This record gives sequence, C-alpha cells and structure tokens, in this order.
Amino acid sequence: MALETWLIKVKTAISHSFDSVITSAPIPKTSTKSTVGVLAFEIAGLMSKLFHLWQSLSDENIIRLRNESISIEGVQKIVSNHESFLLGLACAEMVENLRLVAKAVSRLSKRCEDSNLCRFERLFDEFANYGRDPNCWVFSCKEMEVKNKKMDRYVTITATLYKEMEELSILENGLRKVLQCSEHESTMKEQKIVDLQQKIFWQRQEVKYLKERSLWKRSFDGVLSMLVRSIFTVLARIKVVFGISHGHPTSLPRSLSASATVHPTENPSTCSFVSGPLKSPNLEGNKYLANGFFESNSKLLKPPETTLGAAALALHYANLIIVMEKMIKSPQLVGVNARDDLYSMLPNSIRSSLRARLKGVGFSASDPVLAGEWRDALGRILGWLSPLAHNMIRWQSERSFEQQNLLPKTNVLLLQTLFFANKEKTEAAITELLVGLNYIWRFEREMTANALLECANFNGLLNSQSSS
Repeated sequence: MALETWLIKVKTAISHSFDSVITSAPIPKTSTKSTVGVLAFEIAGLMSKLFHLWQSLSDENIIRLRNESISIEGVQKIVSNHESFLLGLACAEMVENLRLVAKAVSRLSKRCEDSNLCRFERLFDEFANYGRDPNCWVFSCKEMEVKNKKMDRYVTITATLYKEMEELSILENGLRKVLQCSEHESTMKEQKIVDLQQKIFWQRQEVKYLKERSLWKRSFDGVLSMLVRSIFTVLARIKVVFGISHGHPTSLPRSLSASATVHPTENPSTCSFVSGPLKSPNLEGNKYLANGFFESNSKLLKPPETTLGAAALALHYANLIIVMEKMIKSPQLVGVNARDDLYSMLPNSIRSSLRARLKGVGFSASDPVLAGEWRDALGRILGWLSPLAHNMIRWQSERSFEQQNLLPKTNVLLLQTLFFANKEKTEAAITELLVGLNYIWRFEREMTANALLECANFNGLLNSQSSS
C-alpha cells in the first residue's frame, strides 16, 4: 500500500509538470505576440534560408557563378550557351526563393504589434517594384553581416533545443510507460522511476537553458523585425549584383568589383534578362511596373516546351542516368534482370530511337578495341551529363525535406540540373549511352563465357591426361 500511495503521488506530480514542457500545445495569441515560443522552429528555418541566400550573393560566389557555374559543360551543351539567359535564370531563382521566404514571413508578421511590420507584404511589394523603403529597413553590408552571424547562432541553438526537447519527450513517455506497467519486482520499478525522474529533471534544466538562449524567449516583434529587414537587404543585394535598375538603396552602395557584379548587357540599367519571354531578352526595366517584379521573374522560371521540365521528365531522366552510370562502371556485374529493369524505365521516345540505332547491329561483341572506344565515349558523355543528373536529385531532395532541415544547403541552382535541359538533346545523349552500354555489356559477357569455356576445356584435358 505504501508503494501504491507513493506511485499515485508521483503520477500526480508528473502530470502537473508535463504542462510546462509539452511542445505541441497551442500558444495563446497574446503570448505569441510577446515572445516567439514554439514558432521558434519555423522561424529558425526561415533564418537558415535567408542566411544561405545572403551567402550565395557574396562576391566570391557571384564570381564563381559568372566564371564557373554557367560555364559547366553539360549546361552549355543541353541547357543554353547564352550567358544572359543563364544569369537571368540564376537571378530569377534567387528572387523566387526570397519570395517564398517573404510569403512565410508575411503570414507571421500579421501577429506583430508594430503596425509597420503588419504591413510588411505591401511594403515589400512596393520596394520590389519601385524601390521605396520609407522605414529604411535595408541594412548596410556591415550591419547585415552582423545580423547574419546572429541569425546563424540562433539557428544553431534552436536546432539544438529541438533535439533536446525530443529527448525530453522520449524520457517522459518512458516514465509514463513505467508508471502504467504492473508491479512486478516493485523495488526495481521504484529505482527505475527515480532514475527517470532524475534524468527528466536535468533534461528540463537543459531545455530551459536553451530556451533562454534561443529564439524561443526572444521578442516576437524583435525577431520579425530582423527577418523583415534581412529580406529587404537580400533583395537590395540581388538588385545590385544583377544590375536591376529600380531602387538602388543609399545604405547598400554598389561596392562590388567589376568582376563580381553581374551585368548581362553593356547597359547596367537594362534588366532585360529577368523579365519578359525567353526569346525576347531586350526588354527595358519599366516592364516591372506593368507586370510586377516577382511576376516577371516567375515567368522566366517557367520551362519552355522543349525542355525536360515542361515534359515533367527531369527527375525521371536523372534517376535513369544515375542507374546507367553505375552499370557502365561495372558492366560485368549487370545481370539480365537488371538490364530488363533499365529498359522498362525508358519512355517510348527513347525506346524508338534505341531500336533504330541497334537495327542491323550483329550479336557478336568480341572486339576489344571497339569496346575500349565505347568505354572512352561513354566516359566523356557521363563526364558532362552525370553532374546535371546528380544536381537534379540533390536540388529536389533539398526541397522535399526543407521543412525539417535546418542544416546548410548546397548552392545547386536549377540551371545546373536537367530541369531546363533540351529534351531532344538529352534523349540523344541517353540513347548513345544505351547503345554503348549494350555493346560493352555483351562484350563482358562474351569474354566471361570464353574464359569459362577455356577453363572447362583445360580441366577436361587435365582429367583425360591423369586418367591415361
């Protein structure tokens, strides 16, 4: 009875204490206005994206974009070799990423007490379209670097808080299960309860400490103000870097070196490469006033009909290329079933071109010189095609798990994937890979069969000699 009474007291104490640590409970509207609370995790994700957007706009990364990223062989072969078009895609994607962050911040800003923050969405559109910044929200470069370090620190601590709260939840669930189980070996159960209580106590102290240091206990308006001003500053930086004429802010001077600044034309006031149709790049900056800044950029990200993106085949072809890459590296390990599975992945258009290419080809594949030439040719094709396929998978996976992921992202741009790749050219390259793979696969099988036959003949000769 004494143990039973003690257990009842423990259950009561634990149930009361759970109220202070359960993270899934809704927070009253008044409390979200004063402190960030459970919204810390969503805001940390937004800060992480802003941090990496700002990093991608550094002098070093812009020089790399100009000199390396748009010059990748695969991009030049099957996406485009027009610099202004590729720079326009890069700019449009950065603007679109910023727009998505701003959309989430706009939803949160409506909870703010500051009336200017509540009007963030309208003010941001005005800044994007006309360059108006009545509240002087654009940071200087030096201020932005300081805020960036602060946001990065908040993201790290908040991510740690999330892990520690998960650990606390596991411990509390473990205690619940122990309290609910039958009373076999009551002494051991009592000790286990005491141990779990102690662990929960220290875990709560850790969670409490991290809440104080993370976004959880920060002022909601203060945090939103930092997000809002950072968004303004990132857009100002994009306009400076890509030479967009509207609204150069006085607090963010054009301080980039000539090699770092990206201008697609001789006239830096022309922003043709981020507005208008793909085939008409020479449109003036006032196009923004007619269509709106974000609408103009969104049009550029819509893939033309001739691309894999428009055909919804970019991700499928990326997987197909990666499968072929593995087979080409080790054709001797490819079985008949694996080859049939690969064939089943092919769309009708590639099957037709493959049949046409293989028509009249003999069944023998015993020429080692021809096999070597095919290996070299396949290596060259994969050298420029494979990076785009891997980038496609990476780009897609980052966006599929972005809600859960607070870790740094790679700087893969959509133009470096198969999304804007020309469908006809890509399918021609894939067909060539399949023809070459077909030859070296049959060559490896014939060599293996010949080796086994020679081995069997040699063993038979030895056996006949020994018996005689």
